[in-house]
Amino acid sequence: MFRLTREVRFALNSEPDDQLARPPSNSYGGYPSLTRLGYYLTARVTLAGQLEPHSQYLVNIKRIDESVRESVPDLARAVREPGASYTALLSLLYGRLRGTWREALESVALAPSPFLSFSMHSSEDPMTRLSQKFEFSASHRLHNPSVSDEQNRKTFGKCNNPLGHGHNYELQVTLAGTPDARGQLIDLTAFERTVAEAVIARLDHKNLNAEVAEFREIIPSVENIARVIYGWIAPRLKSDVAKVASVTVWETPKTWCEYGEDEGQARGSGQGD
Repeated sequence: MFRLTREVRFALNSEPDDQLARPPSNSYGGYPSLTRLGYYLTARVTLAGQLEPHSQYLVNIKRIDESVRESVPDLARAVREPGASYTALLSLLYGRLRGTWREALESVALAPSPFLSFSMHSSEDPMTRLSQKFEFSASHRLHNPSVSDEQNRKTFGKCNNPLGHGHNYELQVTLAGTPDARGQLIDLTAFERTVAEAVIARLDHKNLNAEVAEFREIIPSVENIARVIYGWIAPRLKSDVAKVASVTVWETPKTWCEYGEDEGQARGSGQGD
């Protein structure tokens, strides 16, 4: 099974224009491009399947670009409607692409910023996911007191430094559910405030081993940090329409872990620094 993801960047301008009738001037930066005030969006389309025999493509990426941009006029009209929401735009785009690639379409994500995205997955239709990123800085030491110092040094290497070491962590919280009548999974400012109070205030610029009670008993590995954060916020963010699907923590750009109880285990990439 192959999975291909294509990112398509475009703007929904406040006033109609004829950009789509002309060749793109900068499709990397977005096409149609922003003119005056408007919405700049990124769509990420993931298709899954086998390769075409004649081209050895899963699908020609130009077809993905064309399909997304053919939806731009409808999305632009929808955003001008009273009560427009990003989840409504996503649902409209997902429906259009689902009609084109019913069997192959795996997911569609729509991102208003590099830190906020909404997504729909074919295995979860009609459920929507909302992912928001945060950051905090903290220090920790990886050390297991139940084994020898030599074994700790062998297991954790530099991360066993007695005085600890620090990271600028990135945190992504993903909610999943069915949007309410207003097209919302959650009030975004309330969501951000909850994460700020329940997580960032407790971890930012802290020594995790010494200042966070949970890590006095367990090793503050990136896996355990993700699991602890999930435990802190899952009860506070659960509602009639949404729940926390997963928490992802990046320790470095090369090392991260995703934790969600539905999966039953953590998923991640890399160990240590």
